[in-house]
Amino acid sequence: MAKRKTRKKSKEREWEGFLRSVRRQEESKARTLTHQFRSVTLVLPGTVLSPRSLLASPVTSSPASQNSSRSPLLFPIPPLPAQRGMLRDTAGVMIEEQFAIFLNIVGHNERNRVIQERFQHSGETISRHFNNVLKAIKSLSREFLEPPPLTTPPEILRSNRFYPYFKDCIGVIDAMHIPAHVPAKDQSRFRNKKGVLTQNVLAACTLDLQFIFIYPGWEGSVADSRILKAVLDDPDQNFPQIPEGKYYLVDTGYLNMEGFIAPFEGVRYHLHEYRGAHQLPRNAKELFNHRHSSLSNAMWKSFNVLKERFPILKLAPQYGFHTQRDIVIAACVLHNHIRREEKNDWLFESVGARVEELRDFDDQPDPQLAFQIQDQMAASLRDSITTAMWNDFYNDWEEW
Repeated sequence: MAKRKTRKKSKEREWEGFLRSVRRQEESKARTLTHQFRSVTLVLPGTVLSPRSLLASPVTSSPASQNSSRSPLLFPIPPLPAQRGMLRDTAGVMIEEQFAIFLNIVGHNERNRVIQERFQHSGETISRHFNNVLKAIKSLSREFLEPPPLTTPPEILRSNRFYPYFKDCIGVIDAMHIPAHVPAKDQSRFRNKKGVLTQNVLAACTLDLQFIFIYPGWEGSVADSRILKAVLDDPDQNFPQIPEGKYYLVDTGYLNMEGFIAPFEGVRYHLHEYRGAHQLPRNAKELFNHRHSSLSNAMWKSFNVLKERFPILKLAPQYGFHTQRDIVIAACVLHNHIRREEKNDWLFESVGARVEELRDFDDQPDPQLAFQIQDQMAASLRDSITTAMWNDFYNDWEEW
C-alpha cells in the first residue's frame, strides 16, 4: 500500500515537472518571439517599418536615409488602436505581430497560406488578426481623412502659372478603378468600360497628395459623375462642406458646377496632348485646360503611390466585397499617415514622375446628367479665370 502511494506521488511529481518544463519552453518561445518582432523590420514598398514603432513615439530616419532621397524611411504606425483598446495582446500574438501580419498581406499581396508559414499560426488566427487590424485602422479614417485647409495651397502660391488664378482651389476630385472579386450574379454591374471587374472609388485629395475623402464600393459600370451626385445628395456620406467661393478641380468626366470647376469640353486637356509640335496653347481655353490638368495630376500621383505601396489594390483579393472596400479605406489612412510623417518619402516622387504614363483617362459625364443646365456662377468663374490667365500669358509668356 505504501509503495503504491509512493509511486503515485512520484508520478505526480514527474507530471508537475513536465508541466513546468512545458511552461518554461512556452515562456522562452514567447520571449524569443517578442525579441524578434521588436528588432526585425517590416518592409512596405518604398518604406521600412520598425514594428516596435507601432506603439512607440515617432522613429526618426537614420543619417544614411536622410542623405538619400531614395532610401527607405522609418515611420511610426499610429498608436491610437492600442491606446483605445481596439487592439490588445493575446496569449500567442502580440500587437506588433498583428500589425506585421496585416502589413505583409496588404503591402505584398501575400496569401493566407504564405502568412501561415511565415508566422507559424493557423489560417484562422491569421484571418482573425488581419480583420481586427483592418477594422482598427479603418476606424481612424475620421482622424486621418480631414477637410482641406481653407488657405491657398502652397503648391499654387509658389507658382506664377497657378497663382492668383486658382487661389480658391482646395483640392482635386476624381475616381479610380480597383480590381474587384464579386459573385457571378453581380459581375455585369461591376464590369467597367474596359471589360474588367472593378469597384469604382470616388476620392478627393489635396495638392499635397493627402486624401480628404474616400468612397469605395461602387460598381465599375457606374459613371464618375453619378457617384459624385449621389454623395452630394446624401448628407450621411459626410462629404466636407465646401465654403463659399472655394472649389475642387474635376476632370472631363464631371460637370462644371458651383464648388467644382471642370475643364472646357471639346478642347485638348491631358498633358500628353501638349507635347511635340503643338506644345504651346493656341487659345485661352487650351491654356486653362493645360494648367487645370497640371494641378489635377495631384490626384493621379496619390492614386499611383497608393497602388504602388499597397499592391493588394492592383489585383482582386479573394475576400468578401465589404472587406475589399475596407482595405481601400485602410490603405488611404496609412497613406496619409506616411505623407505627414515623412514628407521626403521617395515613393511619392518616383511614382509621380511617371504618373502621366499610367493615367486612365475618363470619358464624358453621365449623359443623363449632362443635359442639366450648368451652374451659371461656376461658368462665369471659369471664364473670368481663363480671361485673366490668357491676358497675362499673351503679354508675358515666359512661363506657361
